[in-house]
Amino acid sequence: MTKEAVLEVLGTILEPDLKKDIVTLNFVEDLQIEGSKITLTIYVSNPALHARKRMQEAVEFNLKRVFGEAVEITCMVKGLPSEARETHRKILPEVKHIIAIASGKGGVGKSTVTANLAGGLAKAGFRVGIVDADIYGPSIPTMFDVVGERPTMLDVEGKPMINPVMSYGIKILSMGFFSQNDEAIVWRGPMAAKAMTQLFTDAYWGELDYLLIDLPPGTGDIHLSLVQTVPLDGVVIVSTPQEVALADARKGVNMFKLDTINVPIVGLVENMAWFTPAELPENKYYIFGRDGVKNLAAGMNETFLGHIPLVQGVRESGDVGRPAVFQENTPTALAFEELVRIFVDEVNVIKARKAIKTQKDGVK
Repeated sequence: MTKEAVLEVLGTILEPDLKKDIVTLNFVEDLQIEGSKITLTIYVSNPALHARKRMQEAVEFNLKRVFGEAVEITCMVKGLPSEARETHRKILPEVKHIIAIASGKGGVGKSTVTANLAGGLAKAGFRVGIVDADIYGPSIPTMFDVVGERPTMLDVEGKPMINPVMSYGIKILSMGFFSQNDEAIVWRGPMAAKAMTQLFTDAYWGELDYLLIDLPPGTGDIHLSLVQTVPLDGVVIVSTPQEVALADARKGVNMFKLDTINVPIVGLVENMAWFTPAELPENKYYIFGRDGVKNLAAGMNETFLGHIPLVQGVRESGDVGRPAVFQENTPTALAFEELVRIFVDEVNVIKARKAIKTQKDGVK
């Protein structure tokens, strides 16, 4: 009876709320084995007594099933620390999750994914905001049909703040609101980074479940300034399955994993996964390659969030300012809704891991 053998058994037990096994979630702590005695601590996301009792029963049942009834098990089950014990954000304290949407390469549909992810979250009942931080090519206003809109100002405790534009119940701020439609934004890195920072520090976002940040493509000054200013909870990487795009997506993942940045990867999205013509809805043509992002995610031990097909309706809906996720029962809308479901689950997993780390650091 070794630690590896015990962990293998525990790896078959799912955390009921987060839908992943307790070993993958790093919810197993203080595992010790002395002869026929196993001592360990398990975390669960639901701190209620009945939830902790069910987990304890599952652990004991599975360990005795494999190692025999004679094994002696001391299992302490703890609920995750509450949000109240976590460090309070100085910036955007009323926003529960701040998630960046990034790509190593331009033209892979990052803004399209951002718009539809936000729309899907709003459809599911979440309070959502978008910061269009793509300084040089802001496209979120077009995708939500608010190109002609301008943010207003409001007084918040004696301080004038920017009031985001609303569309489909989603709060939106974009550099596109502060320039003319045909005006090129020609700024050096520091100036662009400062302007982007103001979209967070000088705006009133209020209470939100998710604030999505549509980043410029690549890895540069704006990305570094963002992580230094705003406490990101995670990042989603978008890419097409084409090899030249995958190389840049890999760089993007590695950038956010750097010790100086250290932002959790929520997962990777494969956009333009295949082309399906309207007249042949069952056909799939893999124009840019097949499963490139899915394989990249597996190779880098990251979560794959899903495939988004290349469909004419996605482009058309973006151009007219109504994200495709708001269509009913279309293959594209269903794909985005599934993406939203997996995204929410993964963000909750990251939050749970962070809560355990916060508790450990507090104990130290």
